[in-house]
Amino acid sequence: MNIFRERIVESINNETLQIALDNNTERRLKGRATAFESIPDWRERRQRAHKVRADVIDHLDEYLAQFIAKNKENGVIVHRAKDSAEAIQIILNIARQTSARLIAKSKSMVSEEIELNHALEKEGIQVIETDLGEYIVQLRNEKPSHIITPAAHLRKEQVAELFHEKLGIPYTIDIPTLTATARKVLREVFLNADIGFSGVNFGVAETGSVCIVTNEGNGRMVTTVPPVHIALMGMERLVSNLDDLSLLLSLLPRSATGQKLTVYTQLLNKPLADQTRHLVILDNGRARLRDPALSGVEGSPLKESLYCIRCGACLNACPVFRELSGHAYIGKDKSIAPYPGPIGSIVSPGLLGENFVHLAQASSLCGACKDACPVDIDLPKLLTRVRAGQAAEGRRKTEEGAGLSPVTKFGLQMYTRLATHPKLYAVSQKFASLGSYLISPHSQWMRLPALTGWGYSKDLPRFAGRTFRERWIKNDVLVNKMKAPATDKKDSSAASHSFPQSDINPVEQFTKELTALGGHVYQTHNPTQGIIEFLKSRGLDKILLEPNTLDESLLQKAGIGFTHETDPEILVGVTNALCGLADTGSVLEADGALHASLLPEIHIAVLKSNDILPSLSNAIDLVKDKKAAVFITGPSRTADIEMTLTIGVHGPKEIHVFVDDSISG
Repeated sequence: MNIFRERIVESINNETLQIALDNNTERRLKGRATAFESIPDWRERRQRAHKVRADVIDHLDEYLAQFIAKNKENGVIVHRAKDSAEAIQIILNIARQTSARLIAKSKSMVSEEIELNHALEKEGIQVIETDLGEYIVQLRNEKPSHIITPAAHLRKEQVAELFHEKLGIPYTIDIPTLTATARKVLREVFLNADIGFSGVNFGVAETGSVCIVTNEGNGRMVTTVPPVHIALMGMERLVSNLDDLSLLLSLLPRSATGQKLTVYTQLLNKPLADQTRHLVILDNGRARLRDPALSGVEGSPLKESLYCIRCGACLNACPVFRELSGHAYIGKDKSIAPYPGPIGSIVSPGLLGENFVHLAQASSLCGACKDACPVDIDLPKLLTRVRAGQAAEGRRKTEEGAGLSPVTKFGLQMYTRLATHPKLYAVSQKFASLGSYLISPHSQWMRLPALTGWGYSKDLPRFAGRTFRERWIKNDVLVNKMKAPATDKKDSSAASHSFPQSDINPVEQFTKELTALGGHVYQTHNPTQGIIEFLKSRGLDKILLEPNTLDESLLQKAGIGFTHETDPEILVGVTNALCGLADTGSVLEADGALHASLLPEIHIAVLKSNDILPSLSNAIDLVKDKKAAVFITGPSRTADIEMTLTIGVHGPKEIHVFVDDSISG
């Protein structure tokens, strides 16, 4: 615990870190609040999401069997790994079989959990993190400090110095320039990688779909460009069907990044042409957290932590994390916990054992984390269970009160004895008021030894002059008078499962939403002619074209060259959108449109006006018969450097949608 306290003091006294953390927290919280305003029924959705996650964890074996069977049917090679060593060996074997020397890696917290990069590099395999924040911390030889914003602890000046030193560019604090540099360097990694590696946000049991959400486009790059794709998935990250997926996707991005929908919401069903896909499903202690027979204690005390969808909202809400950052959450061996913050203080000891059990002491139990959780996990309750020694490792109960000093433990033991005997507790309250004599005339805080923690890192307020019992008896009559009358409450379970729809014209709403994200919408009776005029206004004369999208004879007459074959050098890709989403400004692309909507700097989509649907829940079934599909919501973007929004990372810098209103019905 002394090591942990030293790191806490170090973090609090680091002025640069505090500024970076304040910037991250303020913008994350504001963005989240604004995003949730667009779904007034979010509380009902939250309760439904809790039930969805509870159902999956309660019936995990059945859903896993269904998911695995469907993936095998889809042509995906499935592997089961009981622990980190087995997962690493599986991935190493795949790399050896393909003679891989370069892996392009998208952000995966499970890979951090098993320390995958280190294991691969020991075998001479180069692993490049392609998420901008992950790339930055990799260049600094650091761990991510936040599960959503890996470089949240850094200022732009630190990134500028890093890129100057490691990438050889002139020193600059211009964030778009720094982002463009990363885009240029990592583009070569995507195009030359032997293997693309990703995590998994959700797996869908009924279809075998793997869902990956990213904003920068690197997740799409690693899953579509390299000849081999490996997806690493925690076994608990399942939903039963696509309807449940759409529910969770209405909550995850709003909680994580303050967006209605991430820029790229991918669903991968089957490997693409000339591609091999491996799915590695990891246990690594998850079964033990779920199953009381394996946990070694009565019941399953931390099972609810498996409901987590890794949005990071509890980190942003936690007053402790907001002062420390993820790097302060260290184990007894000085290693940084893979999962920090409130959920990390439960999951890290729950999965990895006593090395991290003391992290649960870094909480005020104020409940802000529970309020922020989009699936309503009772995090304070779980934190107290970890403190009580219920983070089971194998069949052995962990140390009760781990991380507390002997004096504090003794004090809490005495308090427990008093609090469990009403008469003794009543007497102790009277004696506690004598504590006022220990208070300095110039201070309102108790003078208790620093080794207890109180007075060192926590403040203890004055005791009240009268006990609660005394005040209650005196005001008993008044209290009874103030009792609120019973109200007729509606059964929330009877609430409609349909999402509220707006009365606004779908095309108008779609245009408003996409424009707000930096996209452009054009209504036209002739998409081919409209696109020709756009290209000529930009001085562009060649496009990567999805077949059966435009009138190719008109393109030829206008002198616009086109190809249906992937060419990374072409600046414009034109695709045919399957549908649009009015409430988020998204377009759905699939199969043959994937490269054309990803590799060029400019993406042009053709969308029929009558194919604009109200929301994701209305469109999600359209992906069932596709090898791969993606909902695209604006141009690629990042805010990994000082939470400053920068447009255009690994995906297109621009998106233009030509809405064809010549056809109706």
